Amino acid sequence: MRKLKVAFICVHNSCRSQIAEALGKKLAFDVFESYSAGSEKKMQINQDAVGIMKKLYGIDMEKTQYSKLVCDIPTPDILISMGCNVECPYIGMPFDDDWGLDDPTGKSEEEYIKVIKEIEGKVLALRERIQGLS
Repeated sequence: MRKLKVAFICVHNSCRSQIAEALGKKLAFDVFESYSAGSEKKMQINQDAVGIMKKLYGIDMEKTQYSKLVCDIPTPDILISMGCNVECPYIGMPFDDDWGLDDPTGKSEEEYIKVIKEIEGKVLALRERIQGLS
């Protein structure tokens, strides 16, 4: 059976969606393919997220990922919104889930870690759910 493609979507594709892609690749690579994208691009991934992900997981998101638009990734089987708080980007298809995550940008390291751990739990739950389908 082919692996499902999961896309994590945020407006800027610079923080939460990038974290979800990185954790999906690390924790669920055997079950699904992870992608992230946005309706806009940033010049670089959020540097606070990059540093904390290196510290917590040894993942260097700048070496393996970059900011992408939705049109830059394969058509996903599962589409997840990170929780845009204001308005999620319209990308031509409905979201399968909205994780409702707060954006930690500009906040303390503790807030980043809280969001990262929440994403980790949701990625692992998604892994289990998809594994149960096969």
